Amino acid sequence: MTEYTTVVGLEVHAELKTKSKAFCSCSTAFGSEPNTHVCPVCLGMPGALPVMNKEVVEFALRFGLAVNCDIQKYSKYDRKNYFYPDLSKNYQISQLYQPICLGGHLDIQVDGKTKRIGITRIHMEEDAGKLVHSGATISTSDSSAVDYNRAGVPLIEIVSEPDMRNATEARAYMEKLKSYLEYTDVCDCKMQEGSLRCDANISVMPEGAKEFGTRAEIKNLNSFRALERAIDYEVQRQIELIEDGGHVVQETRTWDDAQGMTFSMRSKEEAHDYRYFPEPDLVPIILDDAWIERSRKSLPELPDARKARLMKDKGLQEYDAELIVSSKKMANYFDAAAAESTDAKGVANWMLGDVSAYLNNEGVEIDKFPISPKHLGEMVNLINKGVLSSKLAKKVFAEMLKADKAPAALVKELGLEQVSDTGALQAMVDEVVAANPQSVADFKAGKDRAVGFLVGQIMKKSRGKANPSMVNEMIVKKLKE
Repeated sequence: MTEYTTVVGLEVHAELKTKSKAFCSCSTAFGSEPNTHVCPVCLGMPGALPVMNKEVVEFALRFGLAVNCDIQKYSKYDRKNYFYPDLSKNYQISQLYQPICLGGHLDIQVDGKTKRIGITRIHMEEDAGKLVHSGATISTSDSSAVDYNRAGVPLIEIVSEPDMRNATEARAYMEKLKSYLEYTDVCDCKMQEGSLRCDANISVMPEGAKEFGTRAEIKNLNSFRALERAIDYEVQRQIELIEDGGHVVQETRTWDDAQGMTFSMRSKEEAHDYRYFPEPDLVPIILDDAWIERSRKSLPELPDARKARLMKDKGLQEYDAELIVSSKKMANYFDAAAAESTDAKGVANWMLGDVSAYLNNEGVEIDKFPISPKHLGEMVNLINKGVLSSKLAKKVFAEMLKADKAPAALVKELGLEQVSDTGALQAMVDEVVAANPQSVADFKAGKDRAVGFLVGQIMKKSRGKANPSMVNEMIVKKLKE
């Protein structure tokens, strides 16, 4: 079979964290009763005129600067005309001809290698309403209702270059984009609520070909897992179609997560099919240098800069730093915990190990984690001081999950302080060695495993409180006498 190259580009839609909609004063709050956050403007009633929300422009500008875009000092809105039930006025206010941001890029890490993904453009637009289907998906439904609460909610659409070559790269790019949206505080990124979703344009071409194949667009993917699965399925579908003598048609498809398949929705429209024309009811957006510079200065420390700082100042490995900064909340927790500890690497190990395991099992984010950053940092200090062994620290950690008490207080309360007294340990070593002559003989015969057995006997005798590294050294010294 011919080898194929996959080509993927993403169109990511991020709802902006404004309190009111893009062109009216209706609330953008999620989860309200259907059709209660609506007015003549967002319902497209005759004679109702839109009024531009300045905060939408500021958010788009801030994010464009964060992802290295060229900010356009002159931009304007256009009307995108199409008929669909969730679009009450039969057109969407968007930007086609002169968007607010052009160019830009983000760097992703996949398999230890860095790859730059280009950003073609970022434009502002309003969201459509939401179809509520009677079935699990649109393709399995007998009827659909429409909720217009979301109509008019402001978005930025971030259009990538077709630079991704597999589902793994697409996911890495989407995750990186999410982190930048969180750090700049322009989107809450609640994918389960639809505030961050993407359309994936996917095509395949024979390996070495210079022209891309015909692409299919998969609409409204709202989880990283769905994105990966949809790309992998669609790539296989297109290859099998070509290998069987067929050809891929340009179309819009939907992803059925339950079946793990894409299904055709409609033929893919080109820009001219939408009959774009300049929005007559809104003035152009003109940005001056002072406004752009104010926005640039307001940017926080961004993920890549934060990662570099953690590697340089805290001594973290690149992989660990990448995982920590991928979430703004996780990075903030780490900084707070590391400020209480003399061992930033130790804090990172606990966060990427036991802490992350708890978060995954409970299905919560770090801001709902029951142990404060201060107490995690203090616990790491107790380990480094020899007060706690790694095994005993697990017990303290488990107790802190139940009640966020200071670890030092818990150690005393539970009687878990590690025994590091040389005299007490030497007495145990002498006793255990004397009671196990066979292990002594095994050691002298070159069987190093005997040391591990003897250490285990002492740890059992001390109920896990003996300092294992000190015990190990003392046993080896004793056996060599």
